[in-house]
Amino acid sequence: MPPLRAEPPSAARLPGGPAELTDAERAEAALSEHYARLTRIGYLLLPPSLGRNRRVLTAHWLVQRSLPRAHAPEHTGSLPGEHEDPGCAYAYVRLRVVRSALTAGLPLRRFARPRRAQLPPLLPQVWGLRLFPHSCGTDALALERALSEVSGAGRAAHVLRGLEGLTDEEVGQVLRAAGVADPRAALAEADRLTAPHALLASPEFDPCALQVRPTDLLRRRRRARTVRAGLCALLVCGTLVLLPRDGLGGRPTASGPPSASGTTAGHAPDPAAVRRVPSEAWRSAGRYDFTVWPTRGDRAQDAGLLGRALAAWAGPRAGVASSHTPGTPVGPPVGPPQLLYAGDVGPASVVLFHDGPRVVRYAEPRGTGPSRGQDPSWGAVVDFARVDGADEVSASALVVQRRDGRVRYLTAPWVRGVLVRDLRAPHDPARALRRRADGVTDPLPGPQGDTPDCASWHALEVRDGTASRLMTDLGELTPARLTSGPPSAPHDVSDRADRESWARTACLLRTVRANGVRSVNSWAYARQPLPESGGSALWLCTRAETWRGAGSRVLAQFQAPPELSGGAAASGAVAARAEDTPDCGPRRPRVLAGVLWKSDAGRWYVLAAGSRQFVSVAATGGVEGRARGRLLAVPAQEGDRARLDGLLADGTRVRALR
Repeated sequence: MPPLRAEPPSAARLPGGPAELTDAERAEAALSEHYARLTRIGYLLLPPSLGRNRRVLTAHWLVQRSLPRAHAPEHTGSLPGEHEDPGCAYAYVRLRVVRSALTAGLPLRRFARPRRAQLPPLLPQVWGLRLFPHSCGTDALALERALSEVSGAGRAAHVLRGLEGLTDEEVGQVLRAAGVADPRAALAEADRLTAPHALLASPEFDPCALQVRPTDLLRRRRRARTVRAGLCALLVCGTLVLLPRDGLGGRPTASGPPSASGTTAGHAPDPAAVRRVPSEAWRSAGRYDFTVWPTRGDRAQDAGLLGRALAAWAGPRAGVASSHTPGTPVGPPVGPPQLLYAGDVGPASVVLFHDGPRVVRYAEPRGTGPSRGQDPSWGAVVDFARVDGADEVSASALVVQRRDGRVRYLTAPWVRGVLVRDLRAPHDPARALRRRADGVTDPLPGPQGDTPDCASWHALEVRDGTASRLMTDLGELTPARLTSGPPSAPHDVSDRADRESWARTACLLRTVRANGVRSVNSWAYARQPLPESGGSALWLCTRAETWRGAGSRVLAQFQAPPELSGGAAASGAVAARAEDTPDCGPRRPRVLAGVLWKSDAGRWYVLAAGSRQFVSVAATGGVEGRARGRLLAVPAQEGDRARLDGLLADGTRVRALR
């Protein structure tokens, strides 16, 4: 498994661009986006002798103190290019975490003044509970033991190599900047650690996913009784001291009513400060994405609407619901966001913002009334979706409204034409879809995958002058792109064969809804002649990639001949499914799956097929059989279950997809 390298955020992912953000703002954005990774680094670098509870709290404390001051002078020890390239903001925050963690691991000296990082953290603190990551088995425990036997610099070298994927030269540069006197010795110590780098990413070392246990309950009870007794004594002594000399009470002191503390203002940006992109800026842009979308909509100058949208984004409000795709942070914007759209769409007023890693939609009902308490935002909805790394295709459209089973999109300025295509009717021509002058489409029927017969699945076909892209609504703000072809060279769904394949795959898309899906690729990896002259079946692998990287879902499906399965649009049968696996993807484009199939004559068979990397396939367990090549057909009985595995050309034996 390759190292889980954390790439510094690019300029396009930080709102405002390099010219508009201070170092502190860039560092804060990098910390917010990579907080879990930074705390993992701090936890791994702290000496295990501190105990897991203190290491968890100290790791969070170190990361939260790693931000520079907003107006601090030029910091020392920073990495080259830090102030010119916003992408180095992450490297700078990581350097401060490494430096603080190494300092925290130094032993206390008797006559030396301790450094702040060597002392227990002031915040965060958890009373009455102990926190520690999940245990993950003997391998992780062995790595924990091995890390405890090397110096802090050696742990840092191993973590920067394995978790961050840095080269030895880059590791040495970070260690020197962190104050390590001999980086070469640290690298030599790291060379002696033989544990796989992949273990560094296990839950055993994740201080953000924790187990909770109580402390010593009897000791807590004794301490609580002692504290209560002490407080009572202090109260009695204080009362006696404050009594007047005659012991009968004096005149009460005049005092005014307690001052009411004003509520703290929210972090919502000023509506006048939102960034607006001119209508023609995208034509001269070197790269098409959401950052070059012009500000559109007939209410783009409505300060009241924008203010309510920004306030709802900044924090929870009564009467305002919120939703987000998995892995999307829902906090307030780091700086003034980019305004994409503000206008009336049907019975709602809609605002769309973009702040680099996210798109945020605010929608409120139009008009006010007694039932809503005269509050325009009552009944509003705020939706968050990740769009970091969006390109020309993934930034082609956004869902602006979803109502009564119909969807409206806001299209990118470079989209020249929009059509509607029913995936379940591959031979029907695409229908034109009208758009308003501001880029909002007419409502089109949403996917009907929830109906028992899944009669239709409407998709959006956008044309940008160079190609036609097929996209579909999967319950997110961004429609998912549909492609065909092997993982090494996927292509847009364009010809008849691709559309016929997707006609039998479309209804399976409902299994990946509301998962933050960015794209779905489906490809035929094998064609198998069926026993008893039953025709030829297709084996397809469908992989849904998410915006966050994790959470990808893979389906292997078996498509029997149309005449045996109910027609050309009959959905395929799911033979296997898996989550968070590189199988069926560009990194590992192999797949093996099997089904129990019944012939027209009533006889049962175990059928299996692998991709071209397999040279043999075997079935064991309830059914025994082996075949040279990547296709297997073995007689079986109804209800039989078999374990499948295959042999690759390099001699590796792998299990079926699961």
